[in-house]
Amino acid sequence: MTTDIIADMLTRIRNANLVRHRLVQVIKTNLTISVTQILKEEGYIADYEEIELSKKSYLLLSLKYYNQKRQPIITGLKRVSKPGLRIYVNKNNLPIVINNLGIAILSTSKGILTNNKAKKLGVGGEVLCYIW
Repeated sequence: MTTDIIADMLTRIRNANLVRHRLVQVIKTNLTISVTQILKEEGYIADYEEIELSKKSYLLLSLKYYNQKRQPIITGLKRVSKPGLRIYVNKNNLPIVINNLGIAILSTSKGILTNNKAKKLGVGGEVLCYIW
């Protein structure tokens, strides 16, 4: 069992993108469900579904690609706040990822949000990752 679920999820997505897989399986937790919903809302993945294999629950993510050459929509993923070093921002210092071409996912008091939604709600929190 991994202790950093988000890092595990990002690594699985990154590896699947590199070899152009259409599906990737990640461990199902409340945190990974929230991050997956954000990825779907923002258009980084096509869809996801919950599956259960040998009494363990997983999420099956469908990755999106541009064209016949299968250029991935997700070009980069970066884990920011780690278990050994937590990174927090307030509402005035929310991160901007590649001139707003990417998103930052934050864990706030209002739930898991993107940097744009956190700015609208006027909240800060822990920066989980950057996706572009």
